Amino acid sequence: MKTEVRPAAQLQPALDVLKNGGIVAFPTDTVYGVGALAFDNAAIESIYTAKDRPLEKAIPILIGDLKDLEVIGLNIPDMALRLAARFWPGPLTCIIPKQPSLPPAVSATQTVAVRIPNHPDALALLRAAGPMAVTSANISGRQSPISAQEVYDQLNGRIPLILDGGNTPGGIPSTLVDCTGETPIIFREGPVTMENLISALQ
Repeated sequence: MKTEVRPAAQLQPALDVLKNGGIVAFPTDTVYGVGALAFDNAAIESIYTAKDRPLEKAIPILIGDLKDLEVIGLNIPDMALRLAARFWPGPLTCIIPKQPSLPPAVSATQTVAVRIPNHPDALALLRAAGPMAVTSANISGRQSPISAQEVYDQLNGRIPLILDGGNTPGGIPSTLVDCTGETPIIFREGPVTMENLISALQ
């Protein structure tokens, strides 16, 4: 497979790849991600192959607009809606009950992790393509890339297209919070603290 690198502003080639069952790497507000359309099971499975990613690890969904939450989630908890209104776009990933129509390659459980990234190139792609299953654009276990060149160094020949949006901020991953219970439970510490969450829910 030949891996092409194009400017992030050139959305059409990326949309063509995604609609034809391919996967695309692009910049986010943390690191570069690699993603497929959220309802394309075969394409999502190819993310695992490209990354040598263990199959039991679920892949989060990125969306470009709050209204897309209804497409991904089922009986969305009020807590998730309130936290999303406060922290999106931004570094908070909410675990919510998933739509049964989401493919098994996204998550083997009854829940799904979802967020809106705070990056113009990512938002432009997500708003044009719709919800995407996205994880870091690296070989599993290796460093997450913050430039298109770093993605190319790891995934050349494994994915068809990289959108180059310059260097991303890197830094720590988003806070991962379970919104399915009575109170928020942080599964992964990140920029949004428990104190921030409690404050937003008061």
